[in-house]
Amino acid sequence: MRNILLFVLIISSQCVLAQIESQPISKFNGFDSAKEILLDVRTPQEYKEGSIHGAININWLSNDFDEKVTKLDKTKKVYVFCKKGGRSLKSQARLVELGFNNVVDLQGGYDAY
Repeated sequence: MRNILLFVLIISSQCVLAQIESQPISKFNGFDSAKEILLDVRTPQEYKEGSIHGAININWLSNDFDEKVTKLDKTKKVYVFCKKGGRSLKSQARLVELGFNNVVDLQGGYDAY
């Protein structure tokens, strides 16, 4: 029994809780690129039609989304948005699965910006 408790203690001490937040994109006032990442998960065509200054475009629908996004700094806070909010919510969950610990979904997407 003591061994089981010790094992549980060790495992739980290794876990890091991710901060998952949502905020309306209309309240987004910019970001500090030294500490934060702004991730636009729309298609390249949507990105070319307009984006938020400083955003990095990684297409949620592409086969290499995971490969590209894992090259980003996981210690930085990530703000994620898409066109209306559906893809950003899905990508937020995926980012947490990939080890990002502070991810904010910008609700409403670029259309609401």
